[in-house]
Amino acid sequence: MIMMLFELLGSLGIFLFGMRVMSDGIQKVAGDRMQKVLDLMTQNRFIAVFTGFFITALIQSSSATTVMVVSFVNAGLLTLSQSIGVIMGANIGTTVTTWIVSFVGFKFKIAAFALPIIGVGLPFFLSKRRKKRDFGEILVGFGLLFLGLAFLKESVPDIKQNPELLSFLQNYTNLGFLSFLIFVGVGSVLTIIVQSSSAALAITVTMAFKGWIDFPTAAAVVLGENIGTTVTAYLASIGTSVNAQRAARAHFLFNFLGVFWMAFIFRYFIKFIYQIAPWDPLQQGNFPLNLSLFHSIFNITNTLIFIGFIPVIAKIVEKMVKAKPGDIPVKYQLKYISTGLQDTATMNLLNARNEIKKMAQITEEMFNSFLDVFFHPKEKKGHSVEKIKQMEELTDQMQEEISKYLVKCSNEELSEANVKNVNALMRIVNELENIADSCFKLIILTQRKYDKKITLHEKAREEVTDFSNLVLEFIKFYKARLNKPLLDQDLNIAFRLERKINHSRDNLKRAAQRRLQSNGNVKSELLYIDLLKNFEHIGDNALNIAQALNNMT
Repeated sequence: MIMMLFELLGSLGIFLFGMRVMSDGIQKVAGDRMQKVLDLMTQNRFIAVFTGFFITALIQSSSATTVMVVSFVNAGLLTLSQSIGVIMGANIGTTVTTWIVSFVGFKFKIAAFALPIIGVGLPFFLSKRRKKRDFGEILVGFGLLFLGLAFLKESVPDIKQNPELLSFLQNYTNLGFLSFLIFVGVGSVLTIIVQSSSAALAITVTMAFKGWIDFPTAAAVVLGENIGTTVTAYLASIGTSVNAQRAARAHFLFNFLGVFWMAFIFRYFIKFIYQIAPWDPLQQGNFPLNLSLFHSIFNITNTLIFIGFIPVIAKIVEKMVKAKPGDIPVKYQLKYISTGLQDTATMNLLNARNEIKKMAQITEEMFNSFLDVFFHPKEKKGHSVEKIKQMEELTDQMQEEISKYLVKCSNEELSEANVKNVNALMRIVNELENIADSCFKLIILTQRKYDKKITLHEKAREEVTDFSNLVLEFIKFYKARLNKPLLDQDLNIAFRLERKINHSRDNLKRAAQRRLQSNGNVKSELLYIDLLKNFEHIGDNALNIAQALNNMT
């Protein structure tokens, strides 16, 4: 019995390792195109569902898709409603894995082709060329996956050889609706333990094939696995944004509601599968195909039922996870390295972009806080000065942590496009930190203005207002375009903004010099010129960010 348990664990280990290697290989091959595919889903919920199906069918992992969705929501590249559509599609996409496992794994002698596939893939796997090595990963992973499945079939003994175990299982399979609930729970726990719905499904299909459980019981376990697989996305959402957490809750809610309505018609649904199956559904050897048919029809039906209720699901999870005003952290740490997100170049760069987007948001908040203090000193001065100081320290930490992360990314194997992207992101991080420094200098100048009771000329105050609005427009410009490469026409807009800033600086410096020549207040005009200098620096940094974005792919 102990030896059988170890054989089961070993077989499952080979299966899981093969799936991981194959999935990683596919993601490396397709990774650079992932974001372009995901851009399509902004159109409508039906395209979102299809995209989720397509990506999951491609990378053969619904967990990878849902974790990817959580990270995209976290990065602000997907809305909550769009993410729900993709998750629905991922549930349908995972049925492709079920059909492959059931049809190939249980209708053919797997070992006959699994080892040759590994043999063919090995030279590619050992190649020094990245593309060949990625292709080799896919072949080796595919072979290991089915080799593990073959071992799994052999390690599970025929139930006829274990009459005591058969009697034990029958005690729980003949309890009516309670049996349904028990085996749904078993499926959920099994998936949580192995952290892979595909692996849990392989175990379930094998047990049904060997006669340990009948088809209705196996179907109940599969429903439980649909709930258990949501735990992966939930774990990935820990420590992420509110919307990312909501996306993970939406995944659970959608899958749970599907099992809920199925509970009421389960008996009739099983009979329906028996009726439409083009093979003999009562033959034990066809149980894997029965399960694939059940799994597919259930997930397609569940999506058709709830696709019209995506806005309702979004509102429910918004109430489940309420937004809280966040405090500025004392010590900044990257949130997305240790959340279990997929460790591919595309996902790593997405994580970096997510952090950079937050950094850009902070620079905008810093500049707005400076304006509040400058124009409303009595109401804002004390709190905002301290707040901007904390923000400046935060951006210093962010620059250090994000730069370390990007250096780590650059040490991995990257396509030429992603090498350019890493370099561009490094430049953007440095420019954002420079903008934060300039904002901090502006608040120091403002504090000095009020501490030393320096009064600006009325005309100078108006000029600061106009100039600061121009700078703020440039800050909003780059912040709104951090999600994707900057088009040439947008870069032209950036150049026009920078020219406007330089033109304003020159005109205003000349105006300050004229006031000085007309016996103007020296301290006032020198402070004014320092303000203009920092405004100009922010404009220069903003243009550098725009140019870096334009160089990205």
